[in-house]
Amino acid sequence: MLKIQNGLCFAACVATSVTLAETCPDYEVLEQLPAFTTPAQVDFEHSSNAWFSGLYTPYHLVHDQIALANETVTLEAKFDYSRWFHKDLEDEKVHAFIFGTGMSQWQYLGRYTTDSDGKIFVPVSKGEGEYQIRMVVEGDLSHADGYLSVVSEQRKAILFDIDGTLTLNDFESVGDYLGVDKADAHYYAKETVLEYKNKGYQIIYLTGRPYWVAKDSREWFDYMAMPQGQLHTNPYGEGPIPEDTQAYKTEYLNRIIQDKSINIVRAYGNASTDIAAYADAGLPKEQTYIIGKNAGDNGTQAIADDYSYHYATQVINFESLDCN
Repeated sequence: MLKIQNGLCFAACVATSVTLAETCPDYEVLEQLPAFTTPAQVDFEHSSNAWFSGLYTPYHLVHDQIALANETVTLEAKFDYSRWFHKDLEDEKVHAFIFGTGMSQWQYLGRYTTDSDGKIFVPVSKGEGEYQIRMVVEGDLSHADGYLSVVSEQRKAILFDIDGTLTLNDFESVGDYLGVDKADAHYYAKETVLEYKNKGYQIIYLTGRPYWVAKDSREWFDYMAMPQGQLHTNPYGEGPIPEDTQAYKTEYLNRIIQDKSINIVRAYGNASTDIAAYADAGLPKEQTYIIGKNAGDNGTQAIADDYSYHYATQVINFESLDCN
C-alpha cells in the first residue's frame, strides 16, 4: 500500500507512476537515417547468379521481427530475382547492417552466405526500440530492408490487414505485383493509420499476401506515405492469396500475444478469415473493426464504405498513450 502524508505521495508513488507509464515505438529514429556506406562490390561466386542479376529485378526481403528487450532473435532474409521466376540466389555473400534506437551510425552485423533457398539467418540482440535492418548482396549491391521492434511487455498495438482493408479490394495488390498500377487506398485509411502511430501505438500489418510480395508491399507504404510498421506476410501456401490465411494469421497472433506479450487493443480487417482469426486469438469483438461486405458480421464493429466517419468518431478521440 502507498503511504501518503499531508496529501503528498512519496517515492513509492513515483516508482509506481514510472512503472505504469506506457512505452511506445521510437518511430522518429527511423525517419532520420544516417548516411549508409555501401560495402565494396565483389564479383558473384557463380556466373549463373551474375547472369540473373543482370537480367532481372531483385525481389529480396527481410522478414520483420518483434522481440523482447535483450532477447536474441534470428533475422531471416531471402534473396531472389525476377517477379516471375523468383530464382533463388544460392551460395552468395550478403552483408548485414542494423540502425536504430540509441545508435548514431549503422552497425555491421557480419557477412553471410545464402543457402540453397537463397536465405541467410542473422542472430541479433538489442535493447528496447525500433531498428531498421539492411541486407546488401555483395555481387551487385542490391539490397533489402526490414524492421525489428524490440518491445516491453504489454506493448499496445493496432493491427491492420491490407488487401480490402486498407486497399479498396482484395485484388488491388495484383496491379502492384505486375508493376502496372498502384493500389488505391480507402478514403481516410492513411489518416487512420497515421493517427494511431502519432498516439503512440505499435502498428502491425498482418496480411494474407504471400511472402514474395513483401517488396511491393513496402513500396506501396512508401507511395502512400504510410508508416512501414511491422509487416508480416504469409510464409505458407502458393498463389497470390494462399488458402491457409486464417490459420497463418491465428498462429502469428497467438505467438506475438503469448510469447512477446503484445497487447492488441484494436484490429481491422475485411474478410471472414480476418474475423475468425482475430476471434481465435482472443481479440475482443467490440474492438474488431470490419470494412466492406462483411462489416458487422459475427458481432464485429462495422465500417461501411470508407474510414472518414470512423476516423472522426472513433479514432481522433481514442486514447493517446503517455509514453516514457
